[in-house]
Amino acid sequence: MDASELAIGLALSTAASVGGAWWCLQRLTQLHYLLDTPTSKIRSAAQGYTELFGILQALPETPVFAPLTGKPCVWWRFKIEAQERDGKRRNWRALESGSSEVWLELADATGKCLINPQGAEVRPLTREVWTGNQRHPRRDEQRNLLLGLLTGGRHYRYTEERLHAGEPLYAIGEFRTTGGGQQAFDPHSAQGALVREWKEDFAGLLQRFDRDASGQLDAAEWQQVRQAAGIAATRRQRQASLAPAQHQLLKPGEAQPFILSSRAEDDLVRRFRWQAAAGAVGCLAGALATAWLLNSHFG
Repeated sequence: MDASELAIGLALSTAASVGGAWWCLQRLTQLHYLLDTPTSKIRSAAQGYTELFGILQALPETPVFAPLTGKPCVWWRFKIEAQERDGKRRNWRALESGSSEVWLELADATGKCLINPQGAEVRPLTREVWTGNQRHPRRDEQRNLLLGLLTGGRHYRYTEERLHAGEPLYAIGEFRTTGGGQQAFDPHSAQGALVREWKEDFAGLLQRFDRDASGQLDAAEWQQVRQAAGIAATRRQRQASLAPAQHQLLKPGEAQPFILSSRAEDDLVRRFRWQAAAGAVGCLAGALATAWLLNSHFG
């Protein structure tokens, strides 16, 4: 083995080792959060990182239809690929892909929670794959992938995944509640925020508080501004607390997993364990291959 062959072999074996280690650690971290976060009821869930389980519901004001099949759903993800020849080999090259950004609604026996799916690892139960001879499939020509490969002449592959109303959903992410007197109120911070908001319209601020028409606010007038802002901020808080509580699940700000899955937690845990084990095997195989290459060349 010459130097170039050794370099290529070492690059591949090192990539396999590092990639396997990264994949294993990622799945083990997700397992830690899944196993250590208890499932909460929506009404009594604590603010912060939370695990929920319930039933998906359709939002009547925002009907959703999957882009390739036109089927009604509450969330979709699609991919369109083209078949390319490389000698005797055939490969699929991605042309288009996308996913729904419409919010979801999860319900359990105690209440409802809106979910923003952006940034989530979504694992739907429904996944359709078929082939065709046009870049964008006609909805009346869906075909099984195996049948398409057997009949030939089908140069595009379509993949569509969907979540549907009435399906169970496991969700883990950042839980927040607004309204219903749930949010904490810091009078000093709220007052300061309102003063900064008013200062963006300084002409209006002068019109309201410049009593001597000097074109600027003196210390006494600034004191009046702060007092008025404190009263207005308290009034805003009181009005917000009268609004019905609205629960939301969002992507966590920290490096915590955000997962939405049609499969139950036990199934996810089992899959993540197998994937972590596969990553560990890949890491070990890469390390052994690296050691063998070095030993065979320098030993």
